[in-house]
Amino acid sequence: MSEPPAEDGLDGLQQVSDGAGVSARAGALATELLSSNSTITEAVERVGLLLSSYPGIDGVAASLTQFEPEDTSSWVRLGERAWLREWLRPGKSCSVAPRKDAGPDQALSLPWLSQLARRDVIAVLDTGLMPPEAEQDVRELSACGVRALVTSAIISDGAMFGSVAVARETPGAWPYEYVADLRLLSAVLGSRMSAARARGSLVDAIRRGDLARASQQQFFAAIGHELRTPIAAIVGTAELLGDDARELAEQSRASNHGRDVPAAVVAKFASAVAQDADVVLSAGEQLLAVVDDLLDTGQELGGGAQSHWVDVADAVGDVNHWLRTPALAARVRVTAEVEPATLVLTTPAGLRQILTNLVGNAIAYNRPGGRVHVATARTRDEFGQSRVRIRVRDNGPGLTPEQQGEVFKPFVRFAGPDQPGTGLGLSLSRSLAERDGGMLGVESTPGEGSVFWLDLPAPGEPGR
Repeated sequence: MSEPPAEDGLDGLQQVSDGAGVSARAGALATELLSSNSTITEAVERVGLLLSSYPGIDGVAASLTQFEPEDTSSWVRLGERAWLREWLRPGKSCSVAPRKDAGPDQALSLPWLSQLARRDVIAVLDTGLMPPEAEQDVRELSACGVRALVTSAIISDGAMFGSVAVARETPGAWPYEYVADLRLLSAVLGSRMSAARARGSLVDAIRRGDLARASQQQFFAAIGHELRTPIAAIVGTAELLGDDARELAEQSRASNHGRDVPAAVVAKFASAVAQDADVVLSAGEQLLAVVDDLLDTGQELGGGAQSHWVDVADAVGDVNHWLRTPALAARVRVTAEVEPATLVLTTPAGLRQILTNLVGNAIAYNRPGGRVHVATARTRDEFGQSRVRIRVRDNGPGLTPEQQGEVFKPFVRFAGPDQPGTGLGLSLSRSLAERDGGMLGVESTPGEGSVFWLDLPAPGEPGR
């Protein structure tokens, strides 16, 4: 195995050769992993076992940021989305895993080395020779008893899936073959993970398409069913009015010598007309409200508007201003806590329509003296893509688990008959959210209030 030239190590790093050959064992494992149907966790396990068997290596560590191990018994969870696995040589103590009672903030961050490892494999000859800007890295590695390290990020198509590293408790040069093997096996893992994520994205897209079609069928079935009620009321009432009018006309013609119809008969007919007119008016208003909701959403869904980065703070400010009067009338206080330049991928009109529905409902279904708070948080989905979750929290009556399962269905309402609304708002808002690759959901506890949340794609870096 070739050794590094003498000029290496001025900053504690070893020069990495692009032309170094890989070992036969690493080459064979790479070929097997690329052609096998093993899981991601099994592939990482095979790589860790091979590297930990190399002479002179005291420990191997692998991290995953976008995949959860199938069997987590040998892994340590770091925060919400990261997992760590170690292979230590017997008698060695250079563990980089945080203690079991430590929080995720105790995991290694290695800010200086991590940035370098995103570009290529990095070999550290001696942590004691690293430059001043690597002070935090040196402090973290020294606490773990690590003096020499080779590390590489697992990256494919610009997406980072984790990292692999080998460590020693003593300083010194690394055989180039070790460095070449780690570079190759990290690339293989990145390829496998990228392919797995692509398959997952395809499966998820198919599942979402199936759910969208089922939801569409359910939606139109509900539309047809619900529209029948006011239409039947209008048609039935009109028929009764016609029958009564014809009966009154017959009485008028049959009266002796064309004398006027008795006043009592006319008064009875007028009273019936007034009652029936109220039925027609109410049914007509219900139909108009449904049609308005459908037209507004249909125009937004089918208007050809292109999604782009929309500032959430601006949209929330507009919606809270529009709903200021209803909030004052209901004696509900509305507040917002949104970071400036929080961007989501949608259309300005679509985001405002959804937020108007969510905040408007939180006001309407609250109690006098209640509160509504709008806030945002940055998250990542199961594929590591950046998202923003907008939460609309109220302290109203809340929803039961059964109601939460029904609340996004069209025409489902849990308000009394005096509360205006069509029951379409949440269903149509979910359609708008899903159009832009988003999600709409609810978390609620009866008697304590509800949180309706909107989750939308966000730029990779805040404010970009």
